[in-house]
Amino acid sequence: MGDYESLELGCSLWAQIDPEEDAEGATQFLYMQAKASVKEAAMPLLKTSTHQMNKAKMYKQSNKNNSGDNLEDF
Repeated sequence: MGDYESLELGCSLWAQIDPEEDAEGATQFLYMQAKASVKEAAMPLLKTSTHQMNKAKMYKQSNKNNSGDNLEDF
């Protein structure tokens, strides 16, 4: 977070997949759900940290210049 502070966020999701279901699709869905959940938890904390907001702005600018991605792809 800055000033020797750190934060660790995580999320665990699981699903029971029947043999006729698309395992890859279910895995992708769970991944996107977990990513959104962690992002939702992290953003308010990151916004309170000036250090992290400056870092995010630099990341966003770097990605715009390199690949067209933005901070929303975090």
